[in-house]
Amino acid sequence: MSCDLFAPQGRRNIAMVLLAATFCLLYWDVMVKLVHDWRIDENYSHGFLVPPIAFYLAWERRQKFFACAGEPSVLGALFVLAGVGLLVLGVLGAEVFTTEISLLITAVGCVLFLYGKQALKVWIFPILFLLLMIPIPAIIFNQVAFPLQLLASRFAETSLDFLRVPALREGNVIHLATTSLEVAEACSGIRSLMSLLTLAIVYGYFMDSRPWVRVLMAIASIPVAILTNGFRVAGTGAAAYFYGPSAAEGFFHMFSGWIIFISASAMLVLIHRTICWHAK
Repeated sequence: MSCDLFAPQGRRNIAMVLLAATFCLLYWDVMVKLVHDWRIDENYSHGFLVPPIAFYLAWERRQKFFACAGEPSVLGALFVLAGVGLLVLGVLGAEVFTTEISLLITAVGCVLFLYGKQALKVWIFPILFLLLMIPIPAIIFNQVAFPLQLLASRFAETSLDFLRVPALREGNVIHLATTSLEVAEACSGIRSLMSLLTLAIVYGYFMDSRPWVRVLMAIASIPVAILTNGFRVAGTGAAAYFYGPSAAEGFFHMFSGWIIFISASAMLVLIHRTICWHAK
């Protein structure tokens, strides 16, 4: 037992444990802030699922990872220095996104420094998957959310016109005979987009081994999320017109979100089945 500990692999594993403990101490505040954001911001509530899935993917590849472990890479030390440097800059500049990105850069550096390039390739997917847990910077979020609001508004206006529901759109506000509906940031679809993208990546990983299919599934989640969110906004408008403004609020609004997400998930499965059928 003692001989194993002092063997090269044993020393490296001990170093990894110590480095992981140091990593947790260094990034404790960053991880606490991440959990706080997942809890209070519904756009990123899926973040609670991302680390467990990433850890499972890493654990699933553990045998291949240790089999591929080679000579430590000095390049890994540079990654660690760069990550810690970004952490310091982020803390000094009160830039949360920088500190959160530095967490992943430092993690890549630790693996690369101790186990080498080949081992890093084995774990690179689980590490990159953790990107999905990091909230988008506000400046980028706003640039994406507002166009999605307008797109959902236009789609809802067209759908309501098809249903013979009189509606007039002004920007992201839809005026009906009895009320006006504002397609707010929460209704832009970015929430369902982030959740559906995460689901599509996980589904593609477990259901298909072909890289091009996995990429296609991730890309397909974007129009599916936009389309289904447009149907949700249109459905809300129709409910408000036929059953009164109260139908667009409360339980119906929340329940419709779950129905739309389940429908979007079913569409992803259908897309995958279609791809498999055509690829035969």
